[in-house]
Amino acid sequence: MKLVIFGLSVSSSWGNGHATLWRGLIRALSRLGHHVVFYERDVPYYAEHRDLPQLSEGELRLYRSWDEVWRQASSDLESADAGMVTSYCPDGIPATDLVLSSSATVKLFYDLDTPVTLVRLRNGEAVPYIPEAGLAGFDLVLSYTGGTALTELKQRLGARRVAPLYGSVDPAIHFPVAPADHYRADLSYLGTYADDRQEALVRLFVEPARRLPGRRFLIGGAQYPAGFPWSDNIYFVRHLPPSEHPAFYCSSRVTLNVTRLPMAEMGYCPSGRLFEAAACAAPVLTDSWDGLSEFFEPGTEILVASSGEDVIGALELPDRDLAHLGKAARDRVLAEHTADRRATQFVAALESALSVEA
Repeated sequence: MKLVIFGLSVSSSWGNGHATLWRGLIRALSRLGHHVVFYERDVPYYAEHRDLPQLSEGELRLYRSWDEVWRQASSDLESADAGMVTSYCPDGIPATDLVLSSSATVKLFYDLDTPVTLVRLRNGEAVPYIPEAGLAGFDLVLSYTGGTALTELKQRLGARRVAPLYGSVDPAIHFPVAPADHYRADLSYLGTYADDRQEALVRLFVEPARRLPGRRFLIGGAQYPAGFPWSDNIYFVRHLPPSEHPAFYCSSRVTLNVTRLPMAEMGYCPSGRLFEAAACAAPVLTDSWDGLSEFFEPGTEILVASSGEDVIGALELPDRDLAHLGKAARDRVLAEHTADRRATQFVAALESALSVEA
């Protein structure tokens, strides 16, 4: 099949989780014999941090403005089996109009940010990538978040057919490596700064760091404000390309996952970082949310924390116990949460939609 995607970014992993996910999925779809054409608006902040200028297993179409590219996009869609628009696509509305008016056999929308989308709608805020008519025009709506989010996509946005497509990891990119001294830490956290993660990050990372001044804590990411509550034992590395993630994860005794508040409140929302760290056999400590046990078994494959005391307790576990936990998490990821597994699930959902349209 030929799939044409209008998305946020695949060329730059800076400040977004979409790129790494798409890279793995595109490679996996290619291995299954499918072809992906990805349209990405060439914006300065991604251009300055571009770590994948071209796709080896697909086609990347960078463009400066919609006016310059819509004719080529229309041509691609005319020969496509499926056309897709994703959340946070900068040209989501015109791309939706083009996809829905095209002869592509199946029209899809993939919301990689469903809880954020739904919270904004509940609050009466504009969601620039959602058309005024909602999602009823699409044959299939995929959601990065499962559970009640699927029902709300139908009820609030009129989606006719919905299916979850959770995050995943490419084990060719994320795997156990030797620790690196410059990433050494007792507790690490990798993630872009977000206001709706701040309270949990302070509770589960900053406060334990203040209570354990003899331990080393490490944050990696982008967009952290000058007023972030640093302490002397919290170290920082700016945005890391995916190639550096394994060394980052494998150099700390425990790595922390913090879920954005709207996603944690909705549940069934495993982040890509969660799967990436586990694929590296890093012992993972996460905040709690409904559905977590569908992806990892708490206590045997992953640790769960709701307080600073829980974090301190995790850091006091013997290295042997942490290593066993990390191995169990990696085994679970390789069995259920790889990009190949998600690509197979995506194709099955697409073929089901195709059969309905036929």
